[in-house]
Amino acid sequence: MARTPLRLYMSMSVDGYIAGPDDRPGQELGRDGGRLFDWLDDRMSDGINGQIYAEASATGAVVSGRRTFELAGRWQGDHHDGVPIHVLTRDIDPADEPPGSAKFYTDVNACADEARAAAGDRAVLVHGASAAQALLAAGQLDELELHLVPVLLGGGRRLFEPTGLGHVELEPVRRLEGRNATHLRYRVVH
Repeated sequence: MARTPLRLYMSMSVDGYIAGPDDRPGQELGRDGGRLFDWLDDRMSDGINGQIYAEASATGAVVSGRRTFELAGRWQGDHHDGVPIHVLTRDIDPADEPPGSAKFYTDVNACADEARAAAGDRAVLVHGASAAQALLAAGQLDELELHLVPVLLGGGRRLFEPTGLGHVELEPVRRLEGRNATHLRYRVVH
């Protein structure tokens, strides 16, 4: 039986950036980084972009990096439909109680295992470059759904900086052309 997939959903520029320069609170996507999400204007359509958005919204749990979680305002404790939010972090302050169903983890494998269990037969949505890198290094990231946006940002935050992971093989699963983005899904060859 196949394991419940942990699937990274990430918009990125052709030059590999997931946020423009100077991403921070109040400018969460960096300068010009909002362009990476223009494809979401069609999220309620019957087209390809609507299909991709519906797939992401049908996931049964979320794994996020701590930085992404904080920049997103902790999603006010509800990412979508009340699904559990599993947040990877370097350390946990016992006085910091995350909102809603969110829970902090320092152990990558425990985070992945609990997210899979919570998601049941639905995929787990992964957010954040650091979370994706940690899950990939632990052999827990199964798929990448990249929303490739036809723009060159020229700087900012990259999805994969040099990580010391070495060679990672990806198997193309599908390619869908939406308005303002090409949606590429890859399976991580473990």
